[in-house]
Parts: sequence; C-alpha cells; structure tokens
Amino acid sequence: MTSMSKQNPLPFPGEESQPTPADTAPASPSTDVGTPPAATPVLARPAGRRPLWARLLGRLVEPWLSLKIEPEDPGQYNDGRPVMYVLEDYGLSNALILDKACRQAGLPSPLVPLAGDPTGRKRAYLALSRRSSSNSLIPEQRGAKTHSDSLAKVLQAHRVRDDLDVHLVPVSIFVGRAPDKQSGWFAVLFSENWALVGRFRRLLGLLLNGRNTIVRFAPPISLRSTVDEGLEPERTVRKLQRVLRTHFRRIRESVIGPDLSTRRLLVDQVLAAETVREAIASQAKRDNSKTSDAWKKAHAYAWEIAADYSSPVVRSASFMLSHVWNRIYAGVLVHHLDKFKAAAPGHEVVYVPSHRSHMDYLLLSYLLYDRGIVPPHIVAGINLNLPVVGTLLRKGGAFFIRRSIRGNALYSAVLSEYVAQLVAGGYSIEYFVEGGRSRTGRLLQPKGGMISMTLRAFLRQPRKPVLFQPIYIGYEKLMEGGSYLDELSGRPKEKESIWQLLWGIPKVLKQNYGQVVVNFGEPIALNDVLAEKAPEWGGEAVSEDEKPSWLSTTVDTLAERIQVRINGAADVNPINLLALALLSTPKHAMGEADLVAQIELCKTLLAEMPYSGRVTVTPHSPERIIAHAEEINVLTRIKHPLGDVLSVSGDTAVLLSYFRNNVVHLFTASSWVACCFQNNRRMSRTGLVQLGRTVYPFLQAELFLPWTEDEFAQRIDQTIDVFVREGLLQNINEDDGGILARNTGQTDEVFRLRAIGHSLQQAFERYYIAISVLVKNGPGTLGAAELESLCQQAAQRLSLLYAPAAPEFFDKSLFRGFIQKLRELRLVWPDENSKLLFDERLDAWAKDAKFILGRELRHTIERVSPEAARPDEPAPQD
Repeated sequence: MTSMSKQNPLPFPGEESQPTPADTAPASPSTDVGTPPAATPVLARPAGRRPLWARLLGRLVEPWLSLKIEPEDPGQYNDGRPVMYVLEDYGLSNALILDKACRQAGLPSPLVPLAGDPTGRKRAYLALSRRSSSNSLIPEQRGAKTHSDSLAKVLQAHRVRDDLDVHLVPVSIFVGRAPDKQSGWFAVLFSENWALVGRFRRLLGLLLNGRNTIVRFAPPISLRSTVDEGLEPERTVRKLQRVLRTHFRRIRESVIGPDLSTRRLLVDQVLAAETVREAIASQAKRDNSKTSDAWKKAHAYAWEIAADYSSPVVRSASFMLSHVWNRIYAGVLVHHLDKFKAAAPGHEVVYVPSHRSHMDYLLLSYLLYDRGIVPPHIVAGINLNLPVVGTLLRKGGAFFIRRSIRGNALYSAVLSEYVAQLVAGGYSIEYFVEGGRSRTGRLLQPKGGMISMTLRAFLRQPRKPVLFQPIYIGYEKLMEGGSYLDELSGRPKEKESIWQLLWGIPKVLKQNYGQVVVNFGEPIALNDVLAEKAPEWGGEAVSEDEKPSWLSTTVDTLAERIQVRINGAADVNPINLLALALLSTPKHAMGEADLVAQIELCKTLLAEMPYSGRVTVTPHSPERIIAHAEEINVLTRIKHPLGDVLSVSGDTAVLLSYFRNNVVHLFTASSWVACCFQNNRRMSRTGLVQLGRTVYPFLQAELFLPWTEDEFAQRIDQTIDVFVREGLLQNINEDDGGILARNTGQTDEVFRLRAIGHSLQQAFERYYIAISVLVKNGPGTLGAAELESLCQQAAQRLSLLYAPAAPEFFDKSLFRGFIQKLRELRLVWPDENSKLLFDERLDAWAKDAKFILGRELRHTIERVSPEAARPDEPAPQD
C-alpha cells in the first residue's frame, strides 16, 4: 500500500502487474499466441542502420511521443531468431512508433530488413490493412504489394529454406488511449477509437495525444510451425490473417472497448426477439388493444432501458474524473487486479461490487478504463435517469431498470432480452446484487433478479463462459454521510434531483474523503457452480420456456457466494479500526494509550488468523492511524494533564457504526469468545466451542461467513490461543476440556476483551429479542411478518430504556434473516394458517443466552417483549 498522504496525480497506486498480451491473445494456426515455440536453429540478424528518413523523422516526432510498453519487458520474446512485426494497419506514424518502441525495449528495429529480405520490402514489418501504396510517404512503400503478398512471400521463403524460422510478433498501437490531466478536451476527440481515420486526423492525434500511447507486444508466432502444418499456400495465408485479425480485435476490445452497435440497432434486436414478440402479443390481448400499440409500449420500455455507449464521452469522463479523484481523495488503492486479469480472458465478465456509495460505479469504471480494461455496462436504478446526468450515465454504459417489475410481463421480457443481447454480444456487465446502497455498512441480503437474467441468458446461448467478479470497495469517509445519518435517524429517504446534485458539487469538492480501496475478490466461474448444482445439465441450450428444477437453487447459491467473496476481499482501513475500538465505550472516548493498545490488538488478531488471502489491512501504526483520523476530522482530541482523551461526537459516532460494520465479519470468532466472558469469569473451552457451533448458522447467514461449523470451531480454538498469549485469558485447568478465565476487576485486559466483544453483542441481543417475543406469545400465534414488526418495536424500546444502540439494532431486515434461519433449521415452522410453531428446543436455545447476556439485560428484554393484540382487545399502548 501507499502512504496516506495525498497521491497526486492518479493513476492509482497498487500492487498489480502490467497486463500481458497473452491475456487476450487468440490461438495461432500452429500454437497459441502467447506460447513461445520450441527451439529451432537461430539465424543471426544482419547488422544494418535504419533508413535516413526514419532517423530524421524519428528525431522530429521524439518530443511528441511517450510510450507505455506492455508487457514491461517484451524483450523476453526475443531469443535471437529473426523477428518480423505485424501491425493492424500501415501508416508512417505507426512505423515510427513501432521503431521507437523496439529501440526502447531492446528489440531489433522493424526498419532494418531480415537476412535475405524474404518480403522484398527492405524492412521487417508488415500490416494487415490494405491501403493504396501510391500515396505512401515512405520511399520503400511506394509501389509495394498488399499485405497478403508480403505475408505470402515470407511464408514461401520458409518453404524454400528449411533453416529459416521467422517469428511473427503482433504489435498493437493505441494513440491517446487514456488522456491524462495534462491533456485538453480537444485532445480527447482525437484519441484512439474504432473508426478508420485519414492521415491528417492521425497526425493531429499524434501531436495531441502522442504522449499517451500504448504499444502492446504479443508473444511470437513461429512461421516455421505454421508452414509445417502442410496446408496449401493460399489457405495458410488466409488462416494466419484470420488469426491475426481476431487477435487485434480482441486486444482493441480489451483496451478501448467493443465496437458497439448503436442504441437504435440494439433496441431493434430486442424487439425482434421471439420472446418479446410473444410478450407484445400477450400484452395486446390483455389490454384488448392493437398489436401496434403494445409494440410501441415495448419500444418505449427498450428505449428507456438501453445504454447509449459513447467512447468519446467515456474518454472525456475519464479526463474529468481524474481531476475529481485527486481533489477529494487522498489516493485510491487497488489490490488483486493482476489476479483478475489472469482469470478473465475468454470469459464474459460480470462485475458484482459492494454498493455503499454512488461513487462505486464511477470509481470502478474509471479504474478499469485507466488500467486498460473496457468499462462494463452498468445496471442503474431508474431514479438516476435525471436530466443531463442520466444522458451522461447512459453514454458511459449505464442502462436503467425499474425498481420493481413484478406484474409487468412485457417490461420483464424486454429487460431480460436486453440483458441476453449483452451477454450474447460478449459485453461485460456490472450490477449490485444488494439492489441498493447499504445504509448500515453491512452487506445486504442479495436479490437474485439480475443473476437470474444473466444465468438464463447464458443457458439460452452457452457460448462464452461467464465469470462473476466480486469487488469490495471501502471508504474512509462517505460522500453521502449526511443523508445516511438522516435516514439512520428515521427520516425518509430524499428523492434524487438534478438540483440536489448540482447544489452538492461545490461542497463535495471542498472535502477530504481520505483513501478509497478497491479489492478484487476471488472470481466465481458460472460453469463451476452449474457443475455443482446442476450436474445433469450437459451444456446444451435451455430455451426461455424451460424452468429447470435446479435454476432457483443455482441463483441462490450464486447470490450468497458473491456476498461471501466480497466479504472475503475486505479492506481494513484506519477508520474501521478506530470505529471498532471507540464504539465499544459508553461515551465513545478513550485515552490515547488505551486506543493505541486496542488498535494494536485488532491488527494482531487479523495477522494471526487471516480471514482470507485477499483481505488487506492498513500497514500504518496506531499512532499514524490516530493522526490521520484527526486530519480528516473524524476524531477529536481533548487535552488533559493526565493524558489526552480521543473521542467522537454523536453524529460522527452513528456514522462510525457504518465503518465498523464494514469489517465486523472479520472479527466474528474473536468477538464470540470475548462475548462469552462479558458476564462470565470462567468457562470451559469445550463448552465455549460447542456454543459457538450452535450460534454459528445465524452469524453465518447474517455476516456471509465462509466457514463450515468445524472450520469456525477451529478458529475459536485459534482465537483462544491468541487471547491466552496476549494475557486476555488464562488456562487455569488443562484437564476436562480446559477451564478458561479472564482477570477479575477492571484491568486493562478486561477492558480490551470487552471492547473486542462489543461488535457482536447487539446481534445476540436481537436474537434473544426474537426468541423472547416468540415464547411470550406462544406457538401458533404469530406469523413471520407479525414477528418481525414486534421484534422491531421491542428493539426500539430497548434502545430507549436500556442504552443507545447502533441504528441497525432495530433493522427489520436483520430480524427477517434470523427468523428465516430459524425456519431453515426447523426450530420454528408454519402451520396451515402460516402461524409459527415451535417446541421445547427453542426454550433450550434461549437458555444458552445466559452465557452471553447479563441477567439485567435478559430481564429487560423479556419485560419489553410485546404480545400481539388479540382480535377482541386493543393493541398495547406504551
């Protein structure tokens, strides 16, 4: 990681390596592009000087060219054999750029002929595009043959000379692929795209954007191996040209994005699909209207949904956003992108990031574009389709969907077909499986709608394997912090408006939002999940009308696994650590020495028991973390003769609960062990582990944990060992499963243990509330929805009477998840009237709460637990 100090300018610092051409290279006729051929006799390259015109023009354009060469060491492809370069198209500028890149990389010059000059062109490069040679500015090009003849000649030379083995190296050149902050808006118009441009436009592009030029070398193709396949000469040339064209197209798609069809054409394709035509006919029948009227409605839906991707707009936005990020963030860190680049080639990629801010999709699209990866098409809520802003988002790849499509069969058919067209076209997609932004900092329960559409689209045309890429985006300070605070305090969410956005821009640009971390999690291959959940599926296409029995299970598995993998790529930043420590105290304040010790303990636990190989932790010392929090106005220092006190105010404390919840899952085992000693001085090790197994299914469902019960039990054992070593617990009896004890009184060790357990304490309080309400009302009395509402009321009242709680304490969705888990474990079940039944096992489960919750708290919960109003009596009044 980099320092917390202002990183200026971007691109982002990170740990990933540069992409290699092998990531996207297609198979050659004889070997994969990216697999160096076997050793053959080496022919020495003759000494020679570049032509005079090349040396003169090279000096002339030198000030205007700055090259980014990929991979960093293309010289690895040069083993002494003759090298001939192949470009996508001819051009003086391409020849000069290629020559400069070869000299910079220590490769043979393309402007010096091969030994014997087998092409008769006095140079060692050729191009695929056909261009009239009569107007060429290069003397040697005038009157030259087309590229087909050049390729045919060098292949024919291999048939004549058995000792000849020229290696063909494909080279892709992109001028102005990513204009930086020094570029002007005019330069963006002349950066690289799919259009064929004339010499004048190419010259302007070189002058304006030449200092942002990417030159990507691919591993060589052995022409000897190609000839040895024994095909007819003409067929060999055609096959090699086809492979090279495919290679160049794939590289161009990965760097500047796909050659997208127009929005209108894509809409026409959607409306022409059989499923949509059937939906139009059904709509007309339901409405008792003309088919043309239903078609117009479908057309309006498709036009409302479809993106209108524009490369100039994306490049312009990249130019603008680089200034914004540098202004408001102290750096954006990226981890594990190299692993994603290694896994992605050959897949249809679906990006599934966490969703905590509107900045998520802007950051991710910018980051991908800046790192040479085409930005995805992004699913956005229709509420963001604002005037001006919606148009810009649409041209950046966003397509808009309605929040609810239940009951609208025509809209559902149009949306499903649009997604299917994107998947079939090989375009990457991005969506948030949570549906909306998390207001509590926890991952929300996933919604399977978009996953189901993606799965159905793949099954309909299973051509290209699908890869889901989970991404964790972590902030130190939220741009929407103020609105989240209002919502967490009970105020309704404000509707987005263009005026609200414009009014907020100046305020945003004046703020320091700390660092942002983007971590790429472990990808999920759809084929692997299908092999696990649908072993009977043999890879054949599944029509839209078919509803395989395994479809729903596969969607649920994907949704849960995505959330687990996002959590498995969490980043622990300074604000997360401060929140974990400070929110554990009644007044959200600590002495500086105590705060330093608590942060150090958290970092020790993360280091001793890594959650996963993709979790990242700030490398900074506790002292530096505290200083950083003061710099971004999160922490207040109160001077005192006996030692400074560090605290957070009321509103800041509520927002800090958000950042604590980002990483609470990383401390599940340690928090569980600490919770068991909140109200007990001694416990047996065996009993502690057994209780952990009992409660784990509920924690797993709520926090998207990756372990089995046995693995969680092992983590509990490891945690106990760390606590014993750190002096927080003592082994007082090794026999009989071992007896563990904490210190007596209010020692530093007891204080640190209580602080670690605080993050999970309220989860167990919620569980006990639900059990208490169920038991108090009796079996067969409450339905699931009634139970949720009563639990929420009890939690709100408990927060008022007992102690202030974090806003998510009375979040109805968390109670809903707990009740659902009770049903899955058959601890409760519905009767014929959908009322919940239970038996004595629930009472036994509730009794275990005495090991975690204090007697006074248990009594208070039982007292405030409401009873449902009977039909013949009024509802209870507070």
